[in-house]
Amino acid sequence: MPDVPEVFDVAVIGAGFGGLGAALTLAERGAKVVLCEALRYPGGCASTFTRGGYAFDAGATLLSGLGEGQLFARWQQRHGLDLAVQWLDPVVELRAPGLHLAVPRDRDVLAARFADIPGAPRDRLASFFALQHRVADALWPLFDDPTLLPPLDAATVLRHARRGLAYAPVLRVLGRPLGAVLADHGLDEFAPLRTYLDAVCQITVQCSAAEAEAPFALAAIDYFFRGTAHLRGGVGVLATQLLEAFARAGGTVMLSNAVRSLGREDGVHVLHSRRGPLRARSVVANVLPQALATLTGEALAPATQRLADDVARGWGAAMLYLGVRAEADAPPRHLELVDDAARPFVEGNHVFVSASGADEARAPAGQCAVTASTHVALPRGASNDAVRAAMERATESMRATLARRAPELWSERVHELTASPRTFERFTRRPLGAVGGAPRRAGLAAYRSLGPHEAAPGVWLVGDSVFPGQSALAAAVGGLRTASVLR
Repeated sequence: MPDVPEVFDVAVIGAGFGGLGAALTLAERGAKVVLCEALRYPGGCASTFTRGGYAFDAGATLLSGLGEGQLFARWQQRHGLDLAVQWLDPVVELRAPGLHLAVPRDRDVLAARFADIPGAPRDRLASFFALQHRVADALWPLFDDPTLLPPLDAATVLRHARRGLAYAPVLRVLGRPLGAVLADHGLDEFAPLRTYLDAVCQITVQCSAAEAEAPFALAAIDYFFRGTAHLRGGVGVLATQLLEAFARAGGTVMLSNAVRSLGREDGVHVLHSRRGPLRARSVVANVLPQALATLTGEALAPATQRLADDVARGWGAAMLYLGVRAEADAPPRHLELVDDAARPFVEGNHVFVSASGADEARAPAGQCAVTASTHVALPRGASNDAVRAAMERATESMRATLARRAPELWSERVHELTASPRTFERFTRRPLGAVGGAPRRAGLAAYRSLGPHEAAPGVWLVGDSVFPGQSALAAAVGGLRTASVLR
């Protein structure tokens, strides 16, 4: 009899955190899973790559969900993940004209620091932060206990009903921009808070405070206080450890194995990959919606096309990867730099900078590895010359912001590597080099899709473009919830 090709229960395309979350959860539950990744290492936009003696975080540099009882901490305990978590205080330093704010690990301390600014409207600040804390306390438990997220069964609906009072402040701001909520509290002209919120919103919900859907933004303000830490060795260490846990759970790992097309034959999905065809009953695709259309060669369903359109209205990233001279005991640092608070927080005017500890062995002796990033417009339909000129302007603006706001790093640089959205597209196979998912701009359209997304029969999307998205933790949670549908 001729050999019958093996049929997997699930094939996962892409080892970003959405794909890793789905693959590991499915393997834990006994499914036969194969995970294909085009690169030779996992993590996607939250990976760590090596180049020229340096280990740089490709994009994401801080991780939440590492606190006791949170998802990554639970996986660490369950699977014996070898992680060196370093809790920083301050978590981040915000440097802007007239403002140098050390963001502590305690959100109450942060609120007190705003209140202590000379001339601060203390009562209005107290009212705003009380609302912000209530919204964050209502929504973050959905990450701590992902069974509260869709798909919902009757028991889960009842659990949400019992939490009804906790959701009341969320309903108060539903469909409204954070800027309007600030105005309600008389804080729209309080520049220090507005600068901080614009900075946090740009890196979390991918738009300014004036535009951001208030519940998402108010919850995202808590990002630095929800198990967020520096991972020694780079964020890619967690991705690698999760991949190894998946393999130990019985999963099949195929790195450097790009999937080139996806179709159906004899009732199963067929993935045409670099190493040959693979067959599976279901597919989880940790790719952008646009990439799925390329894989299948078919038009996207309307709901998936809306996701693709939302992503296309988002951002790419310009990057600077630096080698910087450092003292032997230099600790890791994360800086958020703003050159001009009156200008949009993009195109080099706003730069997020992460420096490894000098003792992490991520750079030659006497140096640390630094990742600096800024949002830039996606190169939609622009000529190569126009894209190149825009990237040169953004990169020069980044350099100027670094020189003004972090001179102690910039003056000690000895190595520099640049990257553009098109570089990201080559490295991560993300169309246009889009990062961060779709901006969570105000309006009820932000709630069109609040659960696992079946893009085609038996084909499920995960990642930062699918709810809850927009961070390594959120993408992993989305992968976990998608796995619950399949197994």
